[in-house]
Amino acid sequence: MVEFFVQYSLPIAMVVALLAGIFTGYPVAFLLGGLGILFAFIGDIPFPFLGVVGSRIFGQVIENWLMIAIPLFVFMGIMLEVSGVAKRLLLTLQRLFGRTHGGLAISVALLGIVMAASTGIIGASVVMLGLLALPVMMKQGYKAELACGVIAASGTLGVLIPPSIMLVLMGSILQVSVGALFKAALLPGLLLGILYVLYLLVVSKVRPEWAPLADPDSLDHDGSPLWLALMRDLFGPVMLMVIVLGSIMAGIATPTEAAAIGAAGSLLLAASTRSLKFNILQSAVRDTSKTSAMILFVVVGATCFSVVFKRLGGDYMIADLVASTGLGPYGLLLVIMAMIFVLGFFLEWIEISYVILPLVAPVVQALDFGLGLSSQAVLIWFAILVAINLQTSFLTPPFGYALFYLKGITKGEIGVGTIYKSIIPFVGLQLVGLIACIAFPAIILWLPGLI
Repeated sequence: MVEFFVQYSLPIAMVVALLAGIFTGYPVAFLLGGLGILFAFIGDIPFPFLGVVGSRIFGQVIENWLMIAIPLFVFMGIMLEVSGVAKRLLLTLQRLFGRTHGGLAISVALLGIVMAASTGIIGASVVMLGLLALPVMMKQGYKAELACGVIAASGTLGVLIPPSIMLVLMGSILQVSVGALFKAALLPGLLLGILYVLYLLVVSKVRPEWAPLADPDSLDHDGSPLWLALMRDLFGPVMLMVIVLGSIMAGIATPTEAAAIGAAGSLLLAASTRSLKFNILQSAVRDTSKTSAMILFVVVGATCFSVVFKRLGGDYMIADLVASTGLGPYGLLLVIMAMIFVLGFFLEWIEISYVILPLVAPVVQALDFGLGLSSQAVLIWFAILVAINLQTSFLTPPFGYALFYLKGITKGEIGVGTIYKSIIPFVGLQLVGLIACIAFPAIILWLPGLI
């Protein structure tokens, strides 16, 4: 063990420095890039090697055409948020489940599924669901932990259910078809949504005082029949979802082309609700630029960190660690999943994807799980398992972004401890979904094999 630490002292020091730097609150993009350059000098790496880092950033990251899909999907999500589609749909779903204990919570979960398939923007989804549903749920007498938990968990479904920015980046990192990842992620994402709904039904049955019935007079609507309201409010987002995902799955459009179609469709939806105004469009473009720049900046820093980490022997360190465990393929897979889950407490999904995935993916791809799968199918299966796992990183403290968004919405009216407790059962449900996808790979691989 001492020999191992001596041999890989610099890669280990890079990981320790990264974790320590994150706790200081220093911007992660600067931290990743700075540590990469710093350890290049500490490790006495030849100066011309930094030119390789620059070539990798500009040749494989910035010029990657898949990256164009990121701002387009971000813009689509922001425009759908301001168009009022979500608000009308939540009110209609509340009418549908109004006479059921937990009906509003179930409506939030279903709305999270629909908006995840239409936007894929976590921050926008959590804030939108929180602003729309949390005041109503608290006024209706919901237990604070249940209300906060379902809002945070449902808002994070967009990281898995396509179109997902995470899957776009994973396709670029692993050199896997983004369309195949979108197909593979659809059923696992819906599985998590179903688990949320089942959990809410059980809790509402066992603890009805946690999710009381709504007062029929409090259900706000325009007087139209329920079936007509469902048709009207579901049609827009569902059609957008079908067009964007359907065009990718049918092979009609690439993910980047489908993202452009989605962005145009979100503009049409906003225009149809008469919410497309110049100031709103200007704000959406500005927010899209900020979000896209943040993502790409972290990607650049992570690329620098990853290249230097490998140059110092980090990939061999991971391989030696895996080989020394003496575990079989599934044992190694569980160890990797546990490592990613723990890293999710401290790192964002972008850093984990760009730093960890390139190191562990070749190891997993070479394992024989006895499933008769090609190496490409194993890589797709592993990528979706990681995506499910990384969804928990938005909910787990201390750096769970969904928790920060929710805390900002409550304006101090709900304590941090309550918000932290609220996500425990939903993180457990995500882990149940992860275990199910490990035990039954067909949940992930059936749809890509069918289409």
